[in-house]
Amino acid sequence: MALIDLFDIKKQYDVKLLLDGVDFHLNEGERVAIVGKNGCGKSTLMKIALGVEEPTEGKRVIDRSIQIEMLSQQPLFNPSLNVKEAIENELTELKEAKEKYDTLSQQVAENFEDKQLLEELEKTTSYLDHHNAWSLDDKIERVLQEFKLKEYEDRLVISLSGGEQRRVALASLILKKPDVLLLDEPTNHLDVYMVEFLEEILLKEKFTLLFISHDRHFIDTIATRVIEVENQKLISYKGGYRDYLAEKEARMKALAKQHENLLKLLKHEEEWLGKSVRAREKRNQGRKARVFKLREEAKKNPTLIRKMQLELEREKKHFNREQSVGRKKMLFEIDHLYYSIANKVLIKDFTTRILQRDKIAIVGINGAGKSTLLRLLLGRIKADSGSIKKGDFSIGYFDQHREMLKDDETLIDTFCPDGGDHIDVRGRHMHVYAYLKLFLFPEEFLTKKIAQLSGGEKNRVALALLFTKNVDCLILDEPTNDLDIQTINILEEQLLNFPGAIIFVSHDRYFVDKIASKLYIFKGKGVIEESYQSYSEYLEIEKEIKEIEHMAEELGRSDSKEEVAESREKKKPTKLSYKDQRDLDKLPDEIEALEEKIDALNTCLADPECYQEKGLSRLSDELAEVEKIYEEKSERYLEVLELYESLQA
Repeated sequence: MALIDLFDIKKQYDVKLLLDGVDFHLNEGERVAIVGKNGCGKSTLMKIALGVEEPTEGKRVIDRSIQIEMLSQQPLFNPSLNVKEAIENELTELKEAKEKYDTLSQQVAENFEDKQLLEELEKTTSYLDHHNAWSLDDKIERVLQEFKLKEYEDRLVISLSGGEQRRVALASLILKKPDVLLLDEPTNHLDVYMVEFLEEILLKEKFTLLFISHDRHFIDTIATRVIEVENQKLISYKGGYRDYLAEKEARMKALAKQHENLLKLLKHEEEWLGKSVRAREKRNQGRKARVFKLREEAKKNPTLIRKMQLELEREKKHFNREQSVGRKKMLFEIDHLYYSIANKVLIKDFTTRILQRDKIAIVGINGAGKSTLLRLLLGRIKADSGSIKKGDFSIGYFDQHREMLKDDETLIDTFCPDGGDHIDVRGRHMHVYAYLKLFLFPEEFLTKKIAQLSGGEKNRVALALLFTKNVDCLILDEPTNDLDIQTINILEEQLLNFPGAIIFVSHDRYFVDKIASKLYIFKGKGVIEESYQSYSEYLEIEKEIKEIEHMAEELGRSDSKEEVAESREKKKPTKLSYKDQRDLDKLPDEIEALEEKIDALNTCLADPECYQEKGLSRLSDELAEVEKIYEEKSERYLEVLELYESLQA
């Protein structure tokens, strides 16, 4: 069922056309990622879907009964509320519904034949089911822990940093569970563990989602569909990020084949135009016009195909490259390093060596000291004890504040401070425009002031400038922040071709897996672990270890079995809740009806006449959907049946 429909949408700001004749439909249960270059109209499309931005032309149609909410880049809070109160304040309707359910349950127990009461209870139960709001207090507690907000729960929410306030707003939204949730860069300001928790909630709670993200791992895990904004149009791809890449490659090949056929046709028509006297006749003017149109298409297609091919080649390069054999020069020798701030230990007894071709990702929880290690390596702060010996080499540094850029300079001033319009890039003498074109800057940007650029554009300039420096080591602090996926691909290509050492902080798992050959993992309390695994593999193993530890903890609790059994016996309910009783009564009939439907669909799929009439693909999709519902309902029935039998025992 479509919850949001956009028809023939056009959006124009002055002379800039962002969207032109766009159709978009968001169905219940879909999780749709919007990708595309910065400034192409992703956020505008999302705001039109939300209804806070009006299209220049076109129509927005929504189901008025649904609740649509969006995570704001700069959320607003009541200044008098602390963090926990700010979250609870957004959940007032759910808390009121739970109180209403408790009251109605009591009334129904006393007067079971009152149909109006039963209908009201049914309606309230469905509402709580939909929002999964049966144990809100436990959920609030967990989200405070997972988003690292527990330590701030009694602080005024407006006293937090911008990133922390966004985490509070995100926590409120995922607990509230609107019918449609819109998220613009939700993983910004989250460390990898917070992102994993967010992924778990979004999948488990079956959100309907429209989101923008440059985190390709997040897109691959969450998205059921990817739409790309390209040349003012939308192109839709089924599945996650890897599926998007595969389908885009297939599309590129199809375009190339179409172009080949177009050239053959154009050659034939050009020969006719050149030789035939009849081409001058009035009735053949249409055919002449067709030749001119074919010429234009033939000029346009190779540019599009080549552009797609370059993007795919960048993305599909192997994660690990062979390193040349030979002795590696030592850059840093770190010996028993200690560093603390405000009585918080960030680095404790850390010893390591960094060599000339090392590609090291510094990862871990927020606030553990990752950027601090970079500043220690750069010599900007001093360690409490221990030493960092630095060899004779040069460093290029990229930080989140883009300190190398000056707002009053133009791009040409920035890249050619001594005049002229050429620069040297790793032995190549290039025109500055040809170089900046690699970083997706059009020629008219050369005379733009740095102050006029967006955050993402400034990051692109800073990175482009960094790669013009003749350095032996790159130190990068969150280099993918504010970049679109196309620019991240370019950054990855530059880094993979860089011959020196790279030391970088990032939460982008996909980026880390692609670039790093070694990890420094900040575990908290000053502990830094070294690993040569891929980051994804490390996180997967870490998750399994935590599960084993949790199981061991649970087993440990069973030591006092008699106490536990006695406690459970006291708390044991004497009858099923209204919701459980309702499912126990209704589910057998529903399961039987689903079994009959599955049999009917299988019978049709075995009959060529039937499946040709109804469509093989449609029948297969319907069967898969019915089987999924059957599985869920059967599982739920077994659960309540087991509960019922335990109460009877």
